[in-house]
Amino acid sequence: MQVGYFTERPYRWLPEEEILRNRGYFGVSNSFFDREKAADDYHYYLDEYCYAEDLGFDVVALNEHHGNPFCMGSVMNVEASVLAYRTKRVRIVLIGNPLPVIKHPLRMAEELAEIDLISRGRLVTGWVRGAGSEQFFNNANPAYNREMFNEAHDFIVQAWTRPGPWRYEGKHFHYRHVNPWALPFQKPHPPMWIPGVLSPETVQWCAEHRYPYIGLGTQLGPTCDLWDFYADVAAKNGYQAGPENFGYLIPTVLADSEEKAQKIADNFVYGGGQNAFSAPQFTMPPGYNSKGAIRMLAKQQTSTWLGVSGEKIRESMEEGDTGAVNYDEVRRKLRAGLQKVQQNLQVIAGTPTTVIPKIKSILSVLRPGIFIMFSIQGSVGNDDRRTSMRLFADDVMPVLKEHAKAIDLPDPFQRTPGSVKLTAGTSRGPVADRAPLAELGLK
Repeated sequence: MQVGYFTERPYRWLPEEEILRNRGYFGVSNSFFDREKAADDYHYYLDEYCYAEDLGFDVVALNEHHGNPFCMGSVMNVEASVLAYRTKRVRIVLIGNPLPVIKHPLRMAEELAEIDLISRGRLVTGWVRGAGSEQFFNNANPAYNREMFNEAHDFIVQAWTRPGPWRYEGKHFHYRHVNPWALPFQKPHPPMWIPGVLSPETVQWCAEHRYPYIGLGTQLGPTCDLWDFYADVAAKNGYQAGPENFGYLIPTVLADSEEKAQKIADNFVYGGGQNAFSAPQFTMPPGYNSKGAIRMLAKQQTSTWLGVSGEKIRESMEEGDTGAVNYDEVRRKLRAGLQKVQQNLQVIAGTPTTVIPKIKSILSVLRPGIFIMFSIQGSVGNDDRRTSMRLFADDVMPVLKEHAKAIDLPDPFQRTPGSVKLTAGTSRGPVADRAPLAELGLK
């Protein structure tokens, strides 16, 4: 099993009241930006990723968001290029570049090839459609989002594997001359991992391409449903899906005492946390989500990644613009919500002793070949962040590795995704184990 480290690299100097008043991180005025503090934090976060390598993590993961202090990684390929040179062992995972809003797949192919060369083949690239708010920020038509995503992906694979020069005329992209000189170190190209929330279209696309799908902290029951859907599509394409096809990323924080861990964990809901990534009118622009995805989201009792859930949308429609914000009441609700997601095992907080059985339960249910620790959000100091990393690496990670070995969770580098052939007419095997859900009080 591959164990990874991930942080959103949050801007830690924004008053919480401004986020709550704005009802989301996206759209808060950049007049609150402090360049000196931001520069210090960029240096710190790069050092933190290097520290993750020192601690023994297998991968370090980066992501990208635009116009949003929830994540300082506006151009993650810049950070990836620095890490490609500064690190020596860890794989650098991008989850992922938002193809429909970048709008220049040839430039993307060149950037990533250069990063893969500098790292000498340690790049794992990934693609995303970009959050709903990013369609707004980058002036991209959400109705074309998925077809632009598909076309850009196919073009990049061709640019890496088809000898040039050649001409490309597509629906959304046009190039007179395609002949990138710098090609990836890895052949035929870097592996690709695709993150997602609950979109069945993304899962189907991943399975058809035999790419590992990384679940972003979604509830265990619905995640099992997605795993099954992936496996069904995989079977139609002639292979048996397994742990090598799945990954799971979950908010995790550790401390020396349970009390301190819970205090630090409050920062997962700082300003509303991922539930407040952007207001619903920016999160779900018309045309961005399919009917199937919206139906699945409407069934979610608690928010998943980027605040997308039926509950969140209904609350927004019912509340409207009420003017003044009762910050104490908002914080009370947020902390109550934090307790709920901890009970659902969507946020993990505690000491190594209390954290280990929870993560082992997640691994036993979802059986992923990739597990990624999502570090704490909010205005948490450097010492607490590094203590959490150290405790996880020293005390938790070895136990998880042993558990993964005991229940046979190969990762994508131990077993190539899609390599287990399934004979026509043969039923596929299970990919998740729902039995522990009842014992955990979950569905």
